[in-house]
Amino acid sequence: MSHKIIDTKPVRKGEELNARVLETFLRKHLDKLPDETLIIEQFGTGLSNLTYCLKIGEWEAVLRRPPKGPVAPKAHDMGREFRILSEIHPIYSLAPKPYLFSVDDSIVGSPFFIMERKKGIVIDSQFPSHIQPTPELRQSLSKMMVDQLVTLHNIDYTTTHLIEISRPNGFMERQVHGWIARYERAKTHDIKGVEQLQKWLVKEIPTPSAATIIHYDYKFNNVMFSEDLTSMIGLFDWEMSTVGDPLADLGAAMSYWTQADDPDLLIQGLGKTPITVQDGFLTRHEFIELYAKKSGRDVSNIHFYLTFAYFKLAVICQQIFYRYYKGQTNDPRFEHLHRTVNSIIQHAINISTEE
Repeated sequence: MSHKIIDTKPVRKGEELNARVLETFLRKHLDKLPDETLIIEQFGTGLSNLTYCLKIGEWEAVLRRPPKGPVAPKAHDMGREFRILSEIHPIYSLAPKPYLFSVDDSIVGSPFFIMERKKGIVIDSQFPSHIQPTPELRQSLSKMMVDQLVTLHNIDYTTTHLIEISRPNGFMERQVHGWIARYERAKTHDIKGVEQLQKWLVKEIPTPSAATIIHYDYKFNNVMFSEDLTSMIGLFDWEMSTVGDPLADLGAAMSYWTQADDPDLLIQGLGKTPITVQDGFLTRHEFIELYAKKSGRDVSNIHFYLTFAYFKLAVICQQIFYRYYKGQTNDPRFEHLHRTVNSIIQHAINISTEE
């Protein structure tokens, strides 16, 4: 029995696109579009870039653009993400195929790109109603997440042109100092212990692992599975992707991989309770150990990478809250995000002091 998957919603107020202008643009730049009228819907997940589903008859595609209002320097670079997809899609089919990129602000109000629309199941905070999950299914999905991260890290990036927009040498030093600077630019409230945490991160930067392609935003709601949940068929949101330390990618993935014994604000601070708190999903420790076994990489320094990943996640949330605090967005989801930032910072501090 086939189940229709509804993963789009009506466009949120204030985030509408001009359908007539956009349709004219699409017909000018893409071949063989049906004669029907363009329909625009929006994907509901995510707190950052705006992602829309475009439909003209049987044809579908996805449009990505930056959020409304001023954005942090170098953030939401649509041209860079389009180029990354152009390099990675031919050798890693989970990355959507990019169609076209435009810097013409008159179309949707910002630079944007159009890419392939994949069809499957994205799991965020709950399973689709027609699926009765078991601990075995949850473990299977966990292992697929490990396998695909290992697969991505095993790709030979020297066969691509990604090196032209990446600087693997000194990656972690730039990451640590760069995210500290981002935090300071977006700071709104005093948070206990954050200065000591920043000093610890600068002091403890480890010798990096050999550089690989990293996704750097690897989490369940950026992944698409087949309808029967037996394979992963899509990996989205490549904005942060680069060539760098694979353990930074693993740490970032684990900062999203909440488990039942985490602090409540960490579990619920970014919205609904993540799926990974349910019985059967690997714990962070089990995920990391399985990654080490399958990749052959030394994960003895993962303590640092996880601490940094939580700090980075806190800064991302702080940047979003800063936009709300300054009146650049009125999205009610962001009103109490500063509390989440504090909770994540405290969690990072606790990890940094663990032996």
